[in-house]
Amino acid sequence: MPSCSPDCCLFQAVEIVKVWSEDGAGKVVEIPADMTARDVCQLLVYKSHCLDDNAWALVEHHPILGLERCLEDHELVVQVQASMSSDSKFLFRKNYAKYEFFRNPLNFFPEQMVAWCQESDGSIPQSQLLQNFLNSSTCPEIQGYLYMKEPGRKSWKKLYMFLRRSGLYYSTKGTSKEPRHLQLLSDLEDSNIFTIITGRKLHNAPTDYQFCIKPSKVRGDCKELKMLCAEDEQSRTCWMTAFRLLKYGIVLYQSYNIPQQRKSNLSPFTAPVRSVSENSLVAMDFSGRTGRVIDNPVEAQSAALEEGQTWRKRSQRMNVLGSPSPLHPSSLSTVIHRTQVWFHGRIMREEAHKMIIQQGQVDGLFLLRDSQSNPKAFVLTLCHHQKIKHFQILLCEEDGQVFFSLDDGTTKFADLIHLVEFYQLNRGVLPCKLKHPCTAVAL
Repeated sequence: MPSCSPDCCLFQAVEIVKVWSEDGAGKVVEIPADMTARDVCQLLVYKSHCLDDNAWALVEHHPILGLERCLEDHELVVQVQASMSSDSKFLFRKNYAKYEFFRNPLNFFPEQMVAWCQESDGSIPQSQLLQNFLNSSTCPEIQGYLYMKEPGRKSWKKLYMFLRRSGLYYSTKGTSKEPRHLQLLSDLEDSNIFTIITGRKLHNAPTDYQFCIKPSKVRGDCKELKMLCAEDEQSRTCWMTAFRLLKYGIVLYQSYNIPQQRKSNLSPFTAPVRSVSENSLVAMDFSGRTGRVIDNPVEAQSAALEEGQTWRKRSQRMNVLGSPSPLHPSSLSTVIHRTQVWFHGRIMREEAHKMIIQQGQVDGLFLLRDSQSNPKAFVLTLCHHQKIKHFQILLCEEDGQVFFSLDDGTTKFADLIHLVEFYQLNRGVLPCKLKHPCTAVAL
């Protein structure tokens, strides 16, 4: 029997992984054992013709337990799948908050929750705050009150807790840090932190800000879950972000800092796509022969209003030249927004909330939808300071033309695309600019 040559033995076993999109469709992907979550996202971005802005994530979803978490970019998907129960699945979804704490760490770590911040006088520089978490030789500590669900019971107990590199502890005597008063609740090494998505009523939780720590080896046993509840969204975000940083440290920073890093087996799919950030958008004046940046905020606001009027005049000229009137049901201006990734049609207010929360609750995350209360209007759903706000977009008529407006007709737009483009450049009446479209991709 002839022996096989070394060349014919050089193959890599592949695994079958099924990934689901927001609309319930699934795609089967064959991946090698060393493929990371970021690699799989890159592959799905390529196959689905999405914009690659490094905000895509694989979500580990457990419907029966009511849990989900975003995989870290460096995690091996095949290994994660091996630890999941048969009812669990992967979702492909945007997560704009994945690395937001590297950009604005002070928003994620309130000084009253970081022990060494309290011990120092004055505010802590951002770089020092992050370096403390990333450096394995330092000992940062998150502290504060959390509710813990008592094992086998529906009641919750409020305890003072401490999160360190060695694990999550609670004090058996008030806020005491003495070793004899600290009880280990969970380690970080063999556990993952999940958001609870089943709502507070199911677990009789004291607030809406639930999360839990799940041992990696546990598949579907609720008894092994450490159910926790924070008093507000900011403190929950702090606990969950600190858990990730203390567990993975510098690996997270490397994933954030080198988004262009790709494995060689994905090289055909790595065409760079430029993503526009808010910092690169400035007010410009093109009235002269050359454009100039407008530094004066008052002048910038006047220019923004004038630009809104320019769009309106441009629409009027188009109608004079024979373009369909916006009053006509088949007019392009009344339907063109339906082609945009940020428009989600007749979804309910609750569904809009859910999508914003799932995709990260960062400032400027937005979507547009049909109004449920007014069939002739639309609603802009926008996240600012981790709060979700809704702004009605009304149709206003002037000289036989219909326009869209967010500010009762002060600034008018020929269609919703113009409106979104304007508020991506100008805050106007909104609390912040539109930065990140809330996207649902079809695989």
